[in-house]
Amino acid sequence: MSAVQKHTGSAAAGPYGSPYHVPVLCQAVVEGLITHPAGCYVDATIGGGGHAAALLDALAPEGRVIGIDRDPEALTVVRRRLAEAIAAGRLQLVQGNFADLEGLLDELGVPSIDGLLLDLGVSSHQLDDAMRGFSFRAEGPLDMRMDPSSPGPTAAQLLERWSAYELADVLHRYGEEPRARKLARAIYQARPIRTTAELAEVVRREVPAREVTKTLARVFQALRIAVNDELRVLERVLEAATRRVRPGGRLAVLSYHSLEDRRVKRFLRYGNLEGKPVRDFYGRLVSPWRPLTRRAIRPSADEVVVNPRARSARLRIAERVAEPAFENP
Repeated sequence: MSAVQKHTGSAAAGPYGSPYHVPVLCQAVVEGLITHPAGCYVDATIGGGGHAAALLDALAPEGRVIGIDRDPEALTVVRRRLAEAIAAGRLQLVQGNFADLEGLLDELGVPSIDGLLLDLGVSSHQLDDAMRGFSFRAEGPLDMRMDPSSPGPTAAQLLERWSAYELADVLHRYGEEPRARKLARAIYQARPIRTTAELAEVVRREVPAREVTKTLARVFQALRIAVNDELRVLERVLEAATRRVRPGGRLAVLSYHSLEDRRVKRFLRYGNLEGKPVRDFYGRLVSPWRPLTRRAIRPSADEVVVNPRARSARLRIAERVAEPAFENP
């Protein structure tokens, strides 16, 4: 078993957490991602800068990190927090969607990278800021856009556009909600719904009290995924990683629900989004990636105590191979 597989995140929040966001499994990410200390690494969801700060500390002075985020507020926080690294040319920030990874790297003149980190989902700050509309725990506008300046529709606008059937499909596919049809009818009949509190109240009326919190989490997750097209964006960046991470480099992905984790696991195993095994003449499995984590790395109990939002995290890491990797059938 590799050092990557042994690590369980016992360092908890460590020195890299901030009021904006506490990075999950920070030590495991750094240990698993860095193979070339003087290389170039991309944190495609830089958030509050915790993982990026840890990477910069672990890299050699000539190593550098490119930080990408959709959210302009996150980049403002990182500019203040890691100003010294930016001034030294070790950290470069880019606002953008990691689905456009290749275009963003082309604009920077970076043909290939040594490692790519994807920390999926939303940051602690985004959840805690009621005005962003990500959480059912505080009242705010039903927005949910990762980039609030984008022209894309808000969750409230999508609820106005969708039929009850379309809404049920979203709740079922993206929230894996067993009461999708019932909830969709109730939400559809209650429109217009403009705030998180209004939506939460509709859901509370439809489910037993003991199941309210889990149901709300699934409903809000489904809407957030739809608003930000998160699964298609994830698939695009995974495909881009195969083309941009150089042989010997690594891909680390932190996911927080099964829809993401299943896609990542399948892609790292088979090298394609369909999960279709490709075999050579001898029947050996061929893939451009060699998984380093047979099972996903989970946060330790200590880390979850410090950062309860880490509870659902799953970390998977794989290495890009120079030639197709072979695995005996």
